[in-house]
Amino acid sequence: MYFPSSHSTLALLAFAVLPAFANAQTTANIALSSDYKFRGQDQDVLGHDGGARTRALKPSLQGGFDHAFGDSGWYVGNWNASVGWLAGNSIESDLYGGYKFKADVFDIDLGALTYLYPGNHAGNTTELYAGASYTDATLGSVTLKYAHTVSKDYFNYAGNAAGSGLSGRNTGYLSLAYSKEIGAGVTLKAALGHTRMASDIRRLGYRSFVDYSLGASLDLGGGLSLGGALQGASHERAYALTSGPDAGWSPNRPRLVLTLAKTL
Repeated sequence: MYFPSSHSTLALLAFAVLPAFANAQTTANIALSSDYKFRGQDQDVLGHDGGARTRALKPSLQGGFDHAFGDSGWYVGNWNASVGWLAGNSIESDLYGGYKFKADVFDIDLGALTYLYPGNHAGNTTELYAGASYTDATLGSVTLKYAHTVSKDYFNYAGNAAGSGLSGRNTGYLSLAYSKEIGAGVTLKAALGHTRMASDIRRLGYRSFVDYSLGASLDLGGGLSLGGALQGASHERAYALTSGPDAGWSPNRPRLVLTLAKTL
């Protein structure tokens, strides 16, 4: 499988840097996915930025690390992925940090996350998030999470960096995720999310939408896993390309996404 030079660079950085963080308080990961969908939308198509790459297979190389500061509950992390939705940029690099604690039977997670696009800063987005998880040995694990945009724009949808005068701030994302191990190393996974676009973005014709994911993962041992999930989002027409040979194609359309991941 061939990757452009930017993808190869990301792979070399991941394999060279991640092992350096491998200690008792740090976990690292690297993965190869057949497609990268974020909140139900393809991340390797120049959708609202112009042009299109609508092929079925759009592999993405991904990797990152999480570092926990002992038993304090504080943590920081970084996650990276090859992308292609923003002109002039081929890498997404996420920086995040937060605080986890126990509240009765719930695991609470509070933090902040910044999505960075080094080749085109117009896509940079920062969110604050809060999540609560409940795990039962018989029923499985359920996580409810909300993320709120505090940056001037939400992934360049409002065009703020180009001087549109519009804002993507206050876009919100609410998600509910469920997982249950059913034996033989197989874990079932399902998730629903709702993106409520800021009013300025909705005025441009982009609708708030629901995304979904349904699939499973198989533990292959040694930190290696293989996962598959059907992912997509509603309101395909609101995000469909309006011109060119691929007019009518939407990044919200459903896809079966396969991912091979390794925990280091």
